[in-house]
Amino acid sequence: MAQATTTIKQVLNHQADHGSWFAANQALFNRVAAFYFEVIQAHENVLDLSNKDALTALEKLTHTTQSNPHPVMPLCEIQEDIPAMFRRAAINAALGSARSFSSHLARWRKRKEKAEAKGKQFHERPPVPPRSWNKSVTLYMGLWKERSNSSLVIKVWTGTCWSWVKVRITGRELPPGAEMGSPSLVRRGNQWWLHTPVEKQFKSPGNIEEQVTTNAQTKMCAVDLNIHENLAVCTIQTVEGTILATKFIHGGREISGFRKKLLGRIARNRHKTGIIAEGEQDNADLWNTIRNVDEQVAHLVSARIVQCAKEHEATVLVFEHLGTLKPAKGKYSHRGNSKRAYWMKGRIFKYCQYKAYNEGILTSRVNPRNTSRECARCQSLVARYDTGKPPEGYTYGAPLVSCHQCGMKGNADRNASLVIGQRLVMRYQKNGEGKPPTPLLVERVSRDTGVVVSQDAGCKEGPSIPSAGHGDSNEHGTAQETGTGMVAPVSDIPCQLRLLLE
Repeated sequence: MAQATTTIKQVLNHQADHGSWFAANQALFNRVAAFYFEVIQAHENVLDLSNKDALTALEKLTHTTQSNPHPVMPLCEIQEDIPAMFRRAAINAALGSARSFSSHLARWRKRKEKAEAKGKQFHERPPVPPRSWNKSVTLYMGLWKERSNSSLVIKVWTGTCWSWVKVRITGRELPPGAEMGSPSLVRRGNQWWLHTPVEKQFKSPGNIEEQVTTNAQTKMCAVDLNIHENLAVCTIQTVEGTILATKFIHGGREISGFRKKLLGRIARNRHKTGIIAEGEQDNADLWNTIRNVDEQVAHLVSARIVQCAKEHEATVLVFEHLGTLKPAKGKYSHRGNSKRAYWMKGRIFKYCQYKAYNEGILTSRVNPRNTSRECARCQSLVARYDTGKPPEGYTYGAPLVSCHQCGMKGNADRNASLVIGQRLVMRYQKNGEGKPPTPLLVERVSRDTGVVVSQDAGCKEGPSIPSAGHGDSNEHGTAQETGTGMVAPVSDIPCQLRLLLE
């Protein structure tokens, strides 16, 4: 069995004066955590113990009891009558920070010793302990009770006493059958949220090599991420090479235009003043808008990719390993736009990893070299061209592709996604066998058979995941995704060309 942890975020609706109570509660929590961090710094041998033993040792050093009336560093100097669970939550927060600081310091010392052994000057500054504390309060059992789908009672420090407060919660409900962890009280601006980790148990999927080498019917979802119109193209294919469906997720042109407009506005504002204040973020609202839109699109696209794989029962997600993309030189808005589009591609892969694992789907990456230049059928070099132009040469970003060797014609991004899936199979093939051939009759049918209705790619609507688009009747096995919701859907994308069996 395997487990996946996700966080359910809910908004707290409370009275006006309760906000100041929550702030006082968090301030006390951080004072206690900072106190225990100092205790750990004074007794570094505590870090050699396990978390459970370290918690016991720290309580003996600080907590006053009948058997321990005079602790070495009494906690009562910070605050009297702190609840046990509140104290232990602060201890665990301080332990985490102390272990992190200790490991960073140890690595810095090793780098310094290595440099000095070689006779080199070492100018890297050492890590420093936290100068300020802004931890969110973790509510262990005993600090909350009577939880329902719409309300919760929590124990907080009001600044003068400990009090039980009932708050209303709105947002996504806890999934049934999941094991709930200790919630946290998180502040976002003037609003307070409740973050609850939940663990989901599921059958552990076999490793990718085992799936690919032992079952020829294993389904893979190969994804080609782009920065132009098609943000992502997902192709469902089996290990033996049968192509089952294709899904296009549009909206790249609209997102790029929206981002470029805001970047141009930032550039004009900077040109008016001619200076940027040191230590102060210029055009903060515009930058926040760009970041929020990119974040939203990354979550939407990743959710739809995982949804597509789940609908077709794929057990492996395959991407290109794109880690060295750099924007071309040019105007500020164009260069900044490309850079953030590349960042968004990285976010999409990152979000797909945990969302797919929650569904029992594993994620892998392959070498991206020439994935857009190879033919998925015969592995020859292809011609990439625009609509209405002859199929020759290679035009970067053009929507159509043609192979003069085998006669294959179609969408360039779809061809690249097929190559990505084939490269994963090649990685685990033994004895130097070639790529599995792609069945021609499965990929395209003759016009003699008439128009074939496409495979339905509809979905059941789920939380935060808009329903997927449906395929057009003139594209077999292809589902066209609508826009991302910011703008109207695009209808000028060239359709895939059929292959004639003549």
